[in-house]
Amino acid sequence: METTNQTGSVSEFVLLGLSAHPKLEKTFFVLILLMYLVILLGNGVLILVTLLDSHLHTPMYFFLGNLSFLDICYTTSSVPLILDSFLIPRKSISFSGCAVQMFLSFAMGATECVLLSMMAFDRYVAICNPLRYPVVMSKAAYMPMAVISWAAGSAASMVQTSLAMRLPFCGDNVINHFTCEILAVLKLACADISINVISMGVTNVIFLGIPVLFISFSYVFILATILRIPSTEGRKKAFSTCSAHLTVVIVFYRTILFMYGKPKSKDPLGADKQDLADKLISLFYGVVTPMLNPIIYSLRNKDVKAAVRNLVVFQKHVTQ
Repeated sequence: METTNQTGSVSEFVLLGLSAHPKLEKTFFVLILLMYLVILLGNGVLILVTLLDSHLHTPMYFFLGNLSFLDICYTTSSVPLILDSFLIPRKSISFSGCAVQMFLSFAMGATECVLLSMMAFDRYVAICNPLRYPVVMSKAAYMPMAVISWAAGSAASMVQTSLAMRLPFCGDNVINHFTCEILAVLKLACADISINVISMGVTNVIFLGIPVLFISFSYVFILATILRIPSTEGRKKAFSTCSAHLTVVIVFYRTILFMYGKPKSKDPLGADKQDLADKLISLFYGVVTPMLNPIIYSLRNKDVKAAVRNLVVFQKHVTQ
């Protein structure tokens, strides 16, 4: 297999995936395929009900529709590649294909960080300033908020992808991952990556640190307001409007922090086990979290459950 051109730069990459664990590949192929179908179905239904049900034409459900569309885009940018790697022992991907996949995955992840903070602001205004909610969260406000989320995530991804793919890759071309994950690709560069590391650090602060702080402060004020509500029923009703979002935030950020915040093993045997664990955690972030989002919102939100029931009843009438 030719891996380099005349200038010595890599023209394609080989995705290692779980090739070192062939017994796991068939099991995970079926598991990931089923999860991907659930993601498409669950998030597709959420997008459909938020568009068709007039009761859900509010800022909160507009953001939820964006989140569902984002989850579909994110998984579609990586899951087909992952499934393919389970079927082919040495899955190769072109240099340009790797760049596109890296851009899409990074853009969706960064966009979700910003979008979740926008959703936290929506819940803050709804609970802490309900009388001003129609004014503050008007269509002229929440539409640009969504556009900013997508634009910011795409811009950050463009910068990181450009910095990564302009590096020379003149050595090993095997990516020890399922996809062209940016950190795994940077390990293959045969040049100084200090600029990439600094840039990634700044990006992490902007897209991870700041949104986490913003969401945390928002929920401090939300909880303080809820606790001041005199009736138990009122407190329960107020908390139910933001419990689904809070659950999604916890699942999303716990996974990211666990992926990138845990210490690396210095023992070779421990490193091999950790390498497998890192890959499986990456699958959890890439597949399980988008699958859980529609389930969480469906179980914890009466409006969504009612809209789904109405959609099912409508479909039955149409087919009869």
